[in-house]
Amino acid sequence: MSMVTCDIAMSVDGYVAGPNQSLENPIGEGAEDRLHRWMFEQPEANAEELEAITAAGAFIMGRNMFGPDRGDWDLDWTGWWGDEPPYHAPVYVLAHRPRGPVEMRGGTTFHFVTDGIESALARAREAAGDADVAVAGGASTVNQYLAAGLIDELRLHVAPVVLGAGERLFTGVGSLDLEPAGVRHTGMVTHLTYRPRPAR
Repeated sequence: MSMVTCDIAMSVDGYVAGPNQSLENPIGEGAEDRLHRWMFEQPEANAEELEAITAAGAFIMGRNMFGPDRGDWDLDWTGWWGDEPPYHAPVYVLAHRPRGPVEMRGGTTFHFVTDGIESALARAREAAGDADVAVAGGASTVNQYLAAGLIDELRLHVAPVVLGAGERLFTGVGSLDLEPAGVRHTGMVTHLTYRPRPAR
């Protein structure tokens, strides 16, 4: 049976984005290089995890992860990733304002969902078929799905850094038990896999 997964890089002190996110600093000041070095400087050592990040049949993300604007849509904006995003599958973006689908090269189409996380998940499951659905981020989106008990497997990629401020994972999720399901480390990151469960 397919699962709902989540891969997210984080600091040791629990931040998945730094402070002052902007067009120039999409995941906050000081975060991009420090949280994601392992992806770019050690791709061979982390090949298994990198492949798993984009292996889902459909993805869900928040508007903040899709782009920097908060008001009306900038219809010229098609995401941070250029003409061919890495997803190669349908991506469902949680939003407050409607927008038509945005088709990109390589099979990625961004769909904008205005009626909540359950609706986005239902649409993503239908699109994914027997494949997994991945909650891609950012922090607020992951926290909403954790709080609702809708993530089956949480894969934390913990960089050995302390950010000190920013967007924190596990904020507002309530009490959870995390069943360990795997651990591996390389020189720049520790990969932790958990199965979230409601606290007993």
